[in-house]
Amino acid sequence: MRRFDQQLDELNNKLKEMGALVEKSIILASEALIHQDVALAKNVIIFEADVEEKEKDIEALCLKLLMQQQPVAKDLRVISAALKMITDMERIGDQAADISEIVVMMNGAPYVQELIHIPQMAIATVKMVTDSIEAYVKKDLKLAKSIIAYDDVVDDLFDKVKFDLIELIRSDNPNSEQAIDLLMVAKFFERIGDHACNIASWVVYSITGKQAKIN
Repeated sequence: MRRFDQQLDELNNKLKEMGALVEKSIILASEALIHQDVALAKNVIIFEADVEEKEKDIEALCLKLLMQQQPVAKDLRVISAALKMITDMERIGDQAADISEIVVMMNGAPYVQELIHIPQMAIATVKMVTDSIEAYVKKDLKLAKSIIAYDDVVDDLFDKVKFDLIELIRSDNPNSEQAIDLLMVAKFFERIGDHACNIASWVVYSITGKQAKIN
């Protein structure tokens, strides 16, 4: 195997590792939220540094490949897409930390309503992130495009959360401040879905040379 091919394999492995880190961040942040686990939430905030470190590691490898190997057009797209993808993955880690910071701030106060749609958003966004990395590694165009379409699921769930919580806020509920916090949590999950779509769009670009349209 050529040295360049070995380095591309290394890039794929590092991307999978970073993908696993951000998946873990989302899962742990959602668990901290559901169980009102402040200690776990604080660990997620600390864990963000690992995601940032992995981003720097991959960025350095991509730049090394670009400078030393002079890749042909197809390989150049793969490397360029990886550079874009790690930015979105790092932001996903940021948003998992943001969710955890809200959990810490609420400090175990009883929820104003049962959490139903927000945990569903968490599950859906983990799926999107996992599938987007798999699509990149396997060069699976069909899977990448399906992720972009699947974002409608997350958006629909966000609309349901928003409707319920805005109704609570309008009713002058004494817990309306917490309702605003939960609305922010839902917004962070919705943004995670958007970043997963961006990753999928860059996967499409790495395969076809054209970015997929995102609604």
